[in-house]
Amino acid sequence: MNFIKCGITGWCLEVIFTSVESIMAHDWRLMGRTSLLMFPIYGCGALLAPIGGLIDRWIGEQPLRGTDRMVRHGMLYMVLIFTAEYISGMWLRARGICPWDYSGRQTSINGLIRLDFAPLWFGTGLLFEQITKKRDI
Repeated sequence: MNFIKCGITGWCLEVIFTSVESIMAHDWRLMGRTSLLMFPIYGCGALLAPIGGLIDRWIGEQPLRGTDRMVRHGMLYMVLIFTAEYISGMWLRARGICPWDYSGRQTSINGLIRLDFAPLWFGTGLLFEQITKKRDI
């Protein structure tokens, strides 16, 4: 279920982001876009919180609360998302079906990731953590 939550959330975020991006191109239709191929990539966001928990236990410190925990997890998730984006982009590009290409952007690495997206991935990772959290009923 968390895989589906993250997949759908990622799709929605991408459509919103690309819609807002169109304003910069003076396209007031605000047309957003994504790819069906992105669903399983975003769905893997369901793995972020369990990985964050493993890292917390591995480090073995007192449980972090508040801002310290948010910063540690946000940074970890950002790195994991960049890694997943790069690896999945390489795999898709090798098959000629990669739906994104950041070539020509100043902060691009091999056209597969954009370092200026770091704050977006930081926040997205924390969002995925929240939507996959077990809730007490």
